[in-house]
Amino acid sequence: MGESLDRLSRHLGTPPPVALTRLFKGWEELVGPAVATHSRPLSLARGVLVVAVDQPAWAAQLGWLEADLLRRFERSLGAKVVTSIVVRVRPS
Repeated sequence: MGESLDRLSRHLGTPPPVALTRLFKGWEELVGPAVATHSRPLSLARGVLVVAVDQPAWAAQLGWLEADLLRRFERSLGAKVVTSIVVRVRPS
């Protein structure tokens, strides 16, 4: 079953289910508590991670942190799972 899910996720352009689980459930650990308080991952497809933030200032902050965050994601999730970050301002 795991192999079937991996094939399906590759076909759909999404990462393996285990990487998605690590990303969504481990968000605070991956980005740190300060960033996690003001952001949440929305989707990940074809390497593009869409993140919602609660204020425009946090959108700018994630832009400044993008290179560092991409390195963290690569170490934790694997190479090329997240290749870029798109930030959307969505107040809670």
